[in-house]
Amino acid sequence: NSGRGGLRQRSARVPPRWRHTQVPMAMDPLTNVCANFEQVGQAFATHYYQIFDSNRSQLGPLYKDEVSMLNFEHSADRPGQFKGTTAIVAKLVSLPFQQVKHQVVTIDCQPTPGGGVVVMVCGNLLIDAEQMPQKFSQVFQLLPTGSGSFYIFNDIFRLNVG
Repeated sequence: NSGRGGLRQRSARVPPRWRHTQVPMAMDPLTNVCANFEQVGQAFATHYYQIFDSNRSQLGPLYKDEVSMLNFEHSADRPGQFKGTTAIVAKLVSLPFQQVKHQVVTIDCQPTPGGGVVVMVCGNLLIDAEQMPQKFSQVFQLLPTGSGSFYIFNDIFRLNVG
């Protein structure tokens, strides 16, 4: 293998653990898609916000221990990333208000490979006695439990300001 000017080109040796033959092939995006993703997403959002608004300490069963993740107003200068049911529920319970009412304006749902559903919610938050609602957006990735229901794998919450 001589290249230009007599320089020898070397083929890079790929470490055995990174060889293509050992990497699984990409999943067919049409395999195992949730056919009723719209109904799943709508029903989930209704259920989630009913629980959140009445007693957010009861949201734990919607997440999965040591797997689920919440980003709550997360940024480099203000970390807000929580992993696992205990940390997520502790964050939600610690929020500095007594009463909250989510007014959902839009819900967008799409299926994901493996039977999951992505749910994006935009709406208004009425907190305690405030008269002016705050705008929010929240994205959930729901994954099947294997027993006919779903759990929250990812949850991203953001107040829409500006």
